[in-house]
Amino acid sequence: MIISITGMPGSGKSTIASMLSEHYKIPWFSVGAMRGKMALDRGMTIDELNVLGETESFTDTEVDEYQRRLGQSGESFIAEGRTSWHFIPHSIKVFLDADPDVAATRIFHVPKSEREDERIYASAEDLKRALAKRTQQDQNRYRKYYDIDYLDRSNYDLVIDTTMLTRQEAFERVRDFVDQRRNAAT
Repeated sequence: MIISITGMPGSGKSTIASMLSEHYKIPWFSVGAMRGKMALDRGMTIDELNVLGETESFTDTEVDEYQRRLGQSGESFIAEGRTSWHFIPHSIKVFLDADPDVAATRIFHVPKSEREDERIYASAEDLKRALAKRTQQDQNRYRKYYDIDYLDRSNYDLVIDTTMLTRQEAFERVRDFVDQRRNAAT
């Protein structure tokens, strides 16, 4: 079983991936964390890596090829990343959405040490603007390098708006869908 989780910043992707990992006793990995390490290894911020990625494809292709190989491994896992659904097409594809104001407020209250983006924002509104910019950068790169639109909800098997859901409610909706898919396959 492979589950790919994609979605908007602050929609709960990492939280749900972690909960599913614990529930199903399978590993999960975060493409965002991999790209964050790539930026850190180069003495850059993730935003600087994204800007570099507008002209240098390696910023995406290295982690995307890793995803593709992992998807071919035959192992069960959860992949959390904006392009995971594309590079692991046989996965159960989940997209999590959230209202941008709610999402920015969620992330704003996460301790700095636990965020991919370690910058300090003056307000949730400043963070919302930064997230919108990053989303647009990601969208531009994926169109340029892969001709895909990760925001097109028709790419996914399940789309959930987590704006008004608790973590537990969002987890249960994804878990129930995954269980239905697994049961239908047997």
